[in-house]
Amino acid sequence: MLSGNADKAHPPARATVPDPDAAQQVLHFDVLVVGAGLSGICAAYHLQASCPGKRYAILEGREAIGGTWDLFRYPGVRSDSDMYTLGFSFRPWRSDKSIAAGGAILEYIRDTARAFDIERHIRFGHRATRASWSSETARWTVEAAVGPRGEPARFTCNFLYLCSGYYDYADGYMPGWPGMERFGGRVVHPQHWPEDLAYDGKRVVVIGSGATAVTLLPEMARRAAHVTMLQRSPTYIVARPSSDAVSAWLQRKLPAGMAHRATRWKNVLFGMYFYNLARKKPELVKRKILQAARAQLGPDYDIDKHFTPSYKPWDQRLCLVPDSDLFKSIRAGQASVVTDHIESFTETGLQLRSGQQLDADIVVTATGLKLKVAGGMKIEVDGVPADPAQAFMYKGMMYSDVPNLAVAMGYVNASWTLKAELSSMYVCRLINHMDANGHAWCAPRRGGAAGDGEEPSLSLTSGYVQRASGILPRQGRKRPWKVHQNYLFDLMALKFGKVEDGAMEFGRAGQPAPRMPAPASAAESARG
Repeated sequence: MLSGNADKAHPPARATVPDPDAAQQVLHFDVLVVGAGLSGICAAYHLQASCPGKRYAILEGREAIGGTWDLFRYPGVRSDSDMYTLGFSFRPWRSDKSIAAGGAILEYIRDTARAFDIERHIRFGHRATRASWSSETARWTVEAAVGPRGEPARFTCNFLYLCSGYYDYADGYMPGWPGMERFGGRVVHPQHWPEDLAYDGKRVVVIGSGATAVTLLPEMARRAAHVTMLQRSPTYIVARPSSDAVSAWLQRKLPAGMAHRATRWKNVLFGMYFYNLARKKPELVKRKILQAARAQLGPDYDIDKHFTPSYKPWDQRLCLVPDSDLFKSIRAGQASVVTDHIESFTETGLQLRSGQQLDADIVVTATGLKLKVAGGMKIEVDGVPADPAQAFMYKGMMYSDVPNLAVAMGYVNASWTLKAELSSMYVCRLINHMDANGHAWCAPRRGGAAGDGEEPSLSLTSGYVQRASGILPRQGRKRPWKVHQNYLFDLMALKFGKVEDGAMEFGRAGQPAPRMPAPASAAESARG
């Protein structure tokens, strides 16, 4: 998840431009990876390490490595989880900054791709649009739009691994408000931050209360006349040091690799402890979080109104602020928080439902992200559309009844890369198992077990999750259909668990793969 500026001093990392006639060819790969962000680079490393005989390629829709960390360029963009777990296990994070600036993370991803000779496998400007499975050949045919004009290209592969995350890179969420056209200032969305935006000495209103908003407020407050964070309701905000003192001590005492592993496990276990404590004793954790905020802002600050959410901790993601920067900005008078609803925009700012007027030169709509499943690709199995919303998640990384396809999905309560890396390891186990046993395809068979009680695959009550509920796959209540959000459970299941577990089905070319159940018609739904 996101929460210093993306490093513009470094040009986009590009591989050699492919032959212009390549778009007319149908190239085959053993494995095709979609996306060259954290997950895609991680997948490439593990394929090279565990499946060295396999030929793979990465299709990247943009013109650079980095994914989310290359896309977002708003002031202060940074991680909101520690880099010892957001970074790769196979390439230790060397900086003493545990909470890192976006530019440092981007360079880390690019350096990793260079260090392991992954760049040459990336085809930039290739936006995957459709994937069609044929049981006859046991292959996927993947169509891509290449370059700014969307020239068509086709590839085939034995295994398809989607590492494109779940954000819509084209558009962020923008609810819209009455009177926006009257506003005489500038309105910007953090996902499309304009390079020419000058906010020195300006009055800025940031609409939102999530990770992006709490990142923007202290960073913009350094140069703006004043920054106001306008929120409809508060979010739990936790301050922690940007540098890890324990890690620094371990690095002085232990070899680099050992220090990295020790720090990584320390942070994994502490994160799991804190999350479980929040779920089991929410009132205790809530009280501690609010006590810490009150200690930062003083006894006279209205913590109840501005920093006390109506939900329990971890019903939605907590926001992390490094070195208390948000609280320091408020104490210094450079920034403030207003909890209210927008009635309308005016010529000079915002009219609030309470009657208060907020004057602004710039309004930043940090109103959230849109989710997009499978990067927006259309998926077909033997000519029949496969809708991810009809699927159950198998081990949190494969769609039920869809053969030879995996999806890199991170945790919502811990660093993304922890789960993405386990998923990559499991993909390699699957591929090697199929090779060893003469199988051409594998598919998790849904059957009746997955439907023994169902719920959304993401259990957060956050707005961006709720808005996407109609497109997200489901999860069951029992293994292997339960999405645990627990690193130790997933480590046991994905790294050490049986590949042939009764739910995973295998077959050869020419044997029909499982087919995802078709959505019920409106008439059938009405009959119950």
